[in-house]
Amino acid sequence: MAEDKVYIFDTTLRDGEQSAGAAMTVEEKLEVARQLERMGVDIIEAGFPVSSPGDFEAVQAIAKEIRKPIICALAHANPLAVDRAGEALKEARHPRIHVFLSTSDIHIMHQLRKGRDEVMEMAVSNVEKAKSYVEDVEFSPMDATRTDPEYLYAMLKVCIDAGATTINIPDTVGYTTPAEFTDLLNKIQKNVPNIDKVRLSVHCHNDLGMATANSLAAIAAGVRQVEGCINGIGERAGNAALEEVIMALHTRPDYYNVKLDIDTTQIHLTSKLVSDITGFSVQPNKAIVGRNAFRHASGIHQDGVLKDRTTYEIMDPQSIGWPSSELVLGKLSGRHGLKSRLNELGYQPTDAELTRIFENFKELADKKREVTDRDLESLMANQRRTFDEVYKLDHVQVSSGNHEVPTATVKIVVPGGDIKTDAATGTGPVDAVCEAINRVVKIPNTLTEFSVRAVTEGIDAVGEVTIRIESNGQSFVGRGGDTDIIVASAKAYMSAINRLLSMGDVERPAEAVTFA
Repeated sequence: MAEDKVYIFDTTLRDGEQSAGAAMTVEEKLEVARQLERMGVDIIEAGFPVSSPGDFEAVQAIAKEIRKPIICALAHANPLAVDRAGEALKEARHPRIHVFLSTSDIHIMHQLRKGRDEVMEMAVSNVEKAKSYVEDVEFSPMDATRTDPEYLYAMLKVCIDAGATTINIPDTVGYTTPAEFTDLLNKIQKNVPNIDKVRLSVHCHNDLGMATANSLAAIAAGVRQVEGCINGIGERAGNAALEEVIMALHTRPDYYNVKLDIDTTQIHLTSKLVSDITGFSVQPNKAIVGRNAFRHASGIHQDGVLKDRTTYEIMDPQSIGWPSSELVLGKLSGRHGLKSRLNELGYQPTDAELTRIFENFKELADKKREVTDRDLESLMANQRRTFDEVYKLDHVQVSSGNHEVPTATVKIVVPGGDIKTDAATGTGPVDAVCEAINRVVKIPNTLTEFSVRAVTEGIDAVGEVTIRIESNGQSFVGRGGDTDIIVASAKAYMSAINRLLSMGDVERPAEAVTFA
């Protein structure tokens, strides 16, 4: 298939969710899918339906609502998995089933424990089965970069004959290098006689830090579909960061000479959304979307940028959706000013959402003189976390000091609407708050991660706390923001517990209610 367009295949909702501790609710997956559609992603891999009822429900919901992109469901080469994928995609306008199967000798011997011929038969039969559900079938020979080339060529040929329309070459363990990958892809195009009947794709992992480089090398070698995740999240060290691949193609058309259907101005907002929902902060020096990506500290660099931005910036910040200017709001600002700035930042709150956001905005504006864009982004993140609260934090008070035992008192709105109050001591104020909350909600869990960062600079900065808890072998993330770090910690812990109740293997209280 000779073509100029590169198709962007996003697997944030499938491979990205395989990042340890990155589980998402169905509603959160839908929200990410809506944003990916706004960004113009061509294919959304919505999940792995056979893996859990929750994944099946998420793929089904996304297939029903998201209409423009291709909606893809993953299935290993197993009839039940293919059936579940087909069922989940029934209402998709543009469905695709993605069948994968290990092909390297190390996987065949130690994981599948089958012979090469049997593995090839499994691939063919399940591609054929997928074809009975949908016209669009993708096949991935897992661990392709460590597979014997002759066996790989044969496997690809029979899978294309069986009905595959996209052939994906995964660097499953991040083993290859750009030069080796280019050589492999060239040989595949030369030695698989029917390869011209399909679109060639790549899926690169970042174990050696080369996922983006390998993906771009593949495009230069003629590949026209690239798979990856927003912010480079994913299994182990992650996948190719789609924003890096996209902006490399966008910034260097002179070299790659390909087309994209991506609205790059949506990248910043998409990155923020994925970071907030997964609880994985973006490192400040991350390419494209890191906080420092367009900041200049060196005097020489500052001087150059002031004279002409292009001296030290190869991309316009506005091209990825960074605001062109910062409008500072204060306690005298009204709903219209707030709504206008949120719209400029890419948010489209409903009237009901705006009412709640405005209340939180006025509360924050009373605490600090100026409310910046980053404060607003934190407010929007907090708004997103309130959609399914079983328990709601009403009040928290802490007493601590270098000669005192830290003590916390909390008031929590419990299912049914009553308010329960309890108190506890701890090794520190945050520990005391968590212990006090535990005395009310009585849900066994272990706090495994606590981190805090300032959303903005200054003594009155909003602090954002991320907390991860574990229960029954599952990990759940909660985040909370406030000018008071202890209050932010309490909000984050409550958020994590509510997420556990929404997604975990824990019985919800009988009178559970959802707070507006």
